[in-house]
Amino acid sequence: MKTVLLCGAGVLALNASALAETPVEYAASFDNAAHHEARITATFSALGDAPLNLRMSRASPGRYALHEFAKNVYSVSAVDGAGKPLAVERTDPYSWRVADHDGTVRVTYTLFADRADGTYSQIDRTHAHLNMPATFMWAEGLEDRPIAVSFAAPDKSWKAATQLVPARGRLSFTAPNLQYFMDSPTELSAFDMREWKIADGQTVRLAVHHAGTREDVDRFAEMAKNVVEEQIAIYGEAPEFDHGVYTFIADYLPHASGDGMEHRNSTIISRTDGLYESDFAHLGTLSHEFFHAWNVERIRPAELEPFDFFAANPTPSLWFAEGFTNYYGKLALVRSGEWDLDKYLDSVVGALNFVLPAPGRAYGSPQSMSMEAAFVDAATAIDPNNRGNVFVSYYPYGEVVALALDLTLRQRFGDVTLDDYMRLMWAKHGKTEKPYAPDDLKTALAEVTGDAAFAAEFFASYIEDGALPDYAPLFAEAGLKLALADPDKATLGPVSVEAKDGGLLLTSETRIGTPLYEAGVGRGDRIVSVGRFRTDSEGDWEKALKRHEPGERVTIAYESRGEPRSAEVAFAADGALKLKSVDAAELTDAQKAFRESWLKVGDE
Repeated sequence: MKTVLLCGAGVLALNASALAETPVEYAASFDNAAHHEARITATFSALGDAPLNLRMSRASPGRYALHEFAKNVYSVSAVDGAGKPLAVERTDPYSWRVADHDGTVRVTYTLFADRADGTYSQIDRTHAHLNMPATFMWAEGLEDRPIAVSFAAPDKSWKAATQLVPARGRLSFTAPNLQYFMDSPTELSAFDMREWKIADGQTVRLAVHHAGTREDVDRFAEMAKNVVEEQIAIYGEAPEFDHGVYTFIADYLPHASGDGMEHRNSTIISRTDGLYESDFAHLGTLSHEFFHAWNVERIRPAELEPFDFFAANPTPSLWFAEGFTNYYGKLALVRSGEWDLDKYLDSVVGALNFVLPAPGRAYGSPQSMSMEAAFVDAATAIDPNNRGNVFVSYYPYGEVVALALDLTLRQRFGDVTLDDYMRLMWAKHGKTEKPYAPDDLKTALAEVTGDAAFAAEFFASYIEDGALPDYAPLFAEAGLKLALADPDKATLGPVSVEAKDGGLLLTSETRIGTPLYEAGVGRGDRIVSVGRFRTDSEGDWEKALKRHEPGERVTIAYESRGEPRSAEVAFAADGALKLKSVDAAELTDAQKAFRESWLKVGDE
């Protein structure tokens, strides 16, 4: 195929494949970092005479909601190959059009960026933390072209941590196409770097931008090594990382925001507190995100391939992509020895206490909740919602489903575990990079168990419907006892309160089925008294609950939209669960073996 371009007074015939190899070039500088600005130039060449349509992404890999990155772009201008100014027309809030040019368009714009997390970018005197969709314009129709990017650092101590391919120049890199480029967050700063080899000879790098000590990073790197090794053992092998390198990019700074975001050969992890201050609690996010190197980045839902940077990216499989990752992120911590048994059990029962009583289970299954991601995955809106009653996050929802499936497989099928299921998904859809559809998950469960009826029943009950099993007998096989934490504790339901104007303002919705909800009390109401207790402070609320028993009835006085009201309520019993090991003397050999196989934890 030939493409005809006007070149001066003549006509130049170019092969289309050669045009496809003409790179898009980006250059970014940070002279006004003190005010969180970058100045970015993008050069698009060998365009022919067609208009150039420029876009700013509205979505980011790993996120499922819309994020309007164009709102932070301004002072857009363009010149042609000879430096002649070109007219730039803004065609919609996210797009610009350059109609007349000489085959080359050089666009320059200013980006404001001041949020360091997995979705946005942040520029200041200490670093440039860049999520590519939040930073770089791209051109419609040129998505398959290679990309070259260079950074001009304002500080000579700045280095780059990224999965981009190093090029000539200390801060110059390449990407094979737009999909890879947009999936390649980059940290420019004076970070601490640790790296090590894994068994297959590939390299894992840990880049930490923080205010702590080198010793903190040394300790964190050792913990990370243990988690990485354990996760590789789960699958039996590491993914084949592009260019043989995987990079953890960590920002642990007071002006960062807590987050974790997976990418093909890297991850962004961020928190506001330091490693030492949090007693290295950052390891939980690191474990979750590294598991995504298999599950999501290569064992990939078909709906996310290719990723659409201009729209939300829904999939009904987030219960598996995120929920099962939640399960294994924690499991790897206890199996690696970085968590003890009690810490792991506290985490497990925390998920159960969130999901089991959630009224949202009556409104949707793990599969249907996955489709709600566009409204909850860091999405923003100013109108109140009823999410606390009608939504259950696919993270813990999928996690408790994974827990149930793992324990059920181990008890019903003997030598089959959830690890086997994940390895099969890896063989069928990960190593092959063949995206899976929802039915493929069911097919794999039937194959690994040899029982299609079990797989069909499990998916019908627990994935397509909102049922959950009785966990107590499942835990009993491992010598673990699930019981009410405090059956004598009274509650009016989980709710957030704030002292205001001589009462307690309810700042969250009341939950369906709880005493407050049944009494007609809701978010925005102000409780003045509970029985004989005036409620002027959060402490008063706790005192009132402690002085009553389940089943006891009292009158509450409250104000609803300026109108004084009262209602009689009956205290309910607190349904929170606890999960503990039976005494060592009671632990049977079979329970010890089960626990060792599942958690790699003995009976010490």
